[in-house]
Amino acid sequence: MPNTQDIVQKLWNLCNILRDDGITYHEYVTELTYLLFLKMMKETGAEEQIPKGYRWDDVAKKDGVELLDFYKKLLIDLGGKGSGRVQAIFANASTSFRQPRHLRTVVEAIDALDWYSAKSEGLGDLYEGLLEKNAEETKSGAGQYFTPRPLIECMVALIKPQAGERVQDPAIGTGGFLINADRYVKSLTDEHHDLSVAKQNFQRREAFYGVELVPDVQRLALMNAMLHDIEGDIVLGDTLGPTGSQLPKADVILTNPPFGTKKGGGGPTRDDITYPTSNKQLVFLQHIYRGLKPGGRAAVVLPDNVLFEEGVGQKVRADLMDKCDLHTILRLPTGIFYAQGVKTNVLFFTRGEKDKGNTKAVWLFDMRTNMPNFGKRTPFTRGHFAEFEKAYGDDPNGKSKRKDSGEGGRFRKFTREEIAKRGDNLDISWLKDDSVTDHADLPEPDVIAAEIVAQLQTALEEMQTLQEELGGAS
Repeated sequence: MPNTQDIVQKLWNLCNILRDDGITYHEYVTELTYLLFLKMMKETGAEEQIPKGYRWDDVAKKDGVELLDFYKKLLIDLGGKGSGRVQAIFANASTSFRQPRHLRTVVEAIDALDWYSAKSEGLGDLYEGLLEKNAEETKSGAGQYFTPRPLIECMVALIKPQAGERVQDPAIGTGGFLINADRYVKSLTDEHHDLSVAKQNFQRREAFYGVELVPDVQRLALMNAMLHDIEGDIVLGDTLGPTGSQLPKADVILTNPPFGTKKGGGGPTRDDITYPTSNKQLVFLQHIYRGLKPGGRAAVVLPDNVLFEEGVGQKVRADLMDKCDLHTILRLPTGIFYAQGVKTNVLFFTRGEKDKGNTKAVWLFDMRTNMPNFGKRTPFTRGHFAEFEKAYGDDPNGKSKRKDSGEGGRFRKFTREEIAKRGDNLDISWLKDDSVTDHADLPEPDVIAAEIVAQLQTALEEMQTLQEELGGAS
């Protein structure tokens, strides 16, 4: 019996055929989303969400030019017909297929899959497998929307979302954080069977919500959420614009905001940000700690510059440490993201009941120094987080009893006063990097300089002697 990975590989292999039709990897996954949606609605008995005449069998029985023409019409019409989720997934949909035979090949391949196995293992897992394949394929450019699953699992396990809590991702990508948070809550509640009907409805319809800026990526997130039985709002919009200011306050925020500066160098287009800047991460960070309810908690992936940038960066960090208890920073290893070489951290913090003096100390865990170079040869796994998770403790607010490992270990505590003396710079390192040559035995710089001067002087004297000899010879 094939497993989910086998089915994912079969679907992914079809992309080799479609490249002949000029279809890119990212277009292919979007195209597959439309077709898989129709097929999965049939397989799960949910076709009533789709108007009659636009269902899988209507597609599968057609061929040639008739098939391609019908498919183009279906994509346009479903953007305004069917359930709300159907319309959202097919909003402004269009096809990249130009050859009817290529479309027919994909339809037949989807029909031929072992759907009994796919359903028993979970259609959501199948779809997430496709999204991961797309992220791994660097030519697709989709890696920026995909956070490594071991990292998401670690963050969710430490923040511990609970039934009844509202969980937000303001940069949702393909939905990994919300789906993993939902999976975590389901593991605590026997797939929600331990909850009342009202609480089950809350979990399905209101508990998980977020925003995505890119239409095609929002489409993938909607599909992913639907296959995991999540019906919460996944809004198309800009968190750094009015959409973000209208989001309801959250009990938990889990996110990996996009890296870089806002296009055109402009700041946020919302009036509730205290420290406007073109640095998107600093604006996202402000949105996140402002968007938490008192006592709400967050785990956020952010690049190194957020820890040390001066000016607005320093003001944002000071504001964060006032309004929240920034209790833990995890320095992540390089090479774990599909955007290679990016240096990142996870900030864990809890919103205070009051807005002043909430951070008393910050604990830093260095998971970067003297770590392997992760990649295809050395895969990054959940097991790599074991030491950090043990050091973090069981309390999601970082209140577990912790032990400072000293300068030779990976876990250190720095008081708010010590951080203030550093100008609120949180880019702190203490471990010796074994890959750097030990220069302890080298002479002092002035000794080296004197030796260089002496060598130059000797070389000059030799050149003068040589010139004199040549002059004499002529």
